[in-house]
Amino acid sequence: MRQKKSPLGEHLALVSVKYNVYPAEVVQALINAKRDGKSTCGELSVDYRGKTKDDIIFLIKKDDSVVAQFRVDEAFLSQNNDASFETYMSTDKIRKKIAKQNPDALFNSISELRSGMKHINLKAKVQEIPKPAQVHTQFGNTAMVVNAIVGDETGTIKLCLWEGQISTINIDNDIEIRNAQVCLFRGEKQVRLGKNGTLTVINPTETTTPTTSNSTITAE
Repeated sequence: MRQKKSPLGEHLALVSVKYNVYPAEVVQALINAKRDGKSTCGELSVDYRGKTKDDIIFLIKKDDSVVAQFRVDEAFLSQNNDASFETYMSTDKIRKKIAKQNPDALFNSISELRSGMKHINLKAKVQEIPKPAQVHTQFGNTAMVVNAIVGDETGTIKLCLWEGQISTINIDNDIEIRNAQVCLFRGEKQVRLGKNGTLTVINPTETTTPTTSNSTITAE
């Protein structure tokens, strides 16, 4: 069942974008304020203001200015997780806010990529392109696939490309990947374009010879 986006979660995401903190940090500050009466999150202060039957009331301030005051269901604080925060940050409203404040903030760094993340954007350089492998797909046919290695200043990750996608990149290309997803395959994280992802080469170069030999494997 598809998870319904929480208006509260989106509101916390807006606060996090505006004041340059992660949604998870805001929620942790709420948890700390519930326990201690007061907490901080970056430049923000969070005050515990009381409790109703099911909700906890918090006040968020920056210096002496009120940023927000809202009620939070206790269940929200106890059930928070990184996947749900990723969902809030992926809404059109939040992404437009991010783009308005800082266009480069729309891009993820490789070091922060986690299995299960969706709608990721990435700027990277192509470091290695093995020769394509022929795989047997779950549909009973065969296809060519390659797990290229791409990297940025924070690390490297495999980029899974299929068929016609393979010829679009060469070693040392600077690329932009948009609306992709992160999957776990044989214990390793890899970026996949899926149906909606796109890959753009920023600095096309001459064709580069792949580095490893052909092999045949079974797609999982």
